[in-house]
Amino acid sequence: MSGERRPWVIGHRGASGYRPEHTRAAYELAFALGADAVEPDIVATRDGVLVLRHENEISGTTDVARRPEFADRRTTKSFGPVTMTGWFTEDFTWEELSTLRAVERLPGIRPSSATFDGRYPILRLDELLRLIADASERHGRRLGLVAEIKHAAYFDAIGLPLGELVADALARFPGPLVVESFEETVLGEVRQRGLDAKLVYLLEASGTAPDLMMRLGASAPDYSAQLERLDELAGRVHGISVDKGRLLKPDARAGVELVDRAHDAGLEVFTWTLRPENKFLTKPFRAGDAAQWGAWRGEYESVFATGVDGVFADQPDLAIAARDGA
Repeated sequence: MSGERRPWVIGHRGASGYRPEHTRAAYELAFALGADAVEPDIVATRDGVLVLRHENEISGTTDVARRPEFADRRTTKSFGPVTMTGWFTEDFTWEELSTLRAVERLPGIRPSSATFDGRYPILRLDELLRLIADASERHGRRLGLVAEIKHAAYFDAIGLPLGELVADALARFPGPLVVESFEETVLGEVRQRGLDAKLVYLLEASGTAPDLMMRLGASAPDYSAQLERLDELAGRVHGISVDKGRLLKPDARAGVELVDRAHDAGLEVFTWTLRPENKFLTKPFRAGDAAQWGAWRGEYESVFATGVDGVFADQPDLAIAARDGA
């Protein structure tokens, strides 16, 4: 982060390239591999317990679809223009969710990680906070947390105020702390509650923030338009986080310009997600089948060369090697 000698390497949902994401094993491995921080995605249960899942729809990351006792929870929901069918955390109590087991979200790309399917339960946020404290002591360094609040406007609408719940849960976190979201409204709610954290606004490669769509409809600015007004964002957040494609397409010069412009506005810049598989690499660095690792080091080094303050990586050790020239 700004002011430090090296950009942060953040374990994206833990070391999710090696273990099923958001599991205890993934987070512990991320720190063992040298990650400076980890990034959980935070959603809520029906009874207001904060849990760590990529989305509130959990059929792709747990064994819920194979659990006959929960067959009647399968439902279809609409989130603005998006309709999804599956099982959703807000339709379960924590006691019920605690019986599920995590599975690899990308088994075709990461079959090695899929061998750990069924071993690990869903984690609560408070369990991760204890894990970070233990890992900080074990590794002898202050480890950080980058907490992503997911679908805040939706959860607010059903009576689960994630901004309030997350701010209260993180109030006593002792390490470096960042709170991020694709919705700026919830970041403002966190700020108003006085949480001692850096606030980072996530901006998709395309589309419009859900909270802005709900409030402004067709007149809402899209993410690209918001990137053109960084001085305005700087008055409300501490940083931005962008898809790596914004930094590398058509080439890294555009990324350097964006990072410089953000830094001039007083904003830190993060990017996501560094993954070595060809499926996820930008086109110039692909070499082989989708699941094979391509020229990942070249892409990672290009990302670091833009001057970013932090990167999210599924395999933190690879990002550290590229950052440090190892």
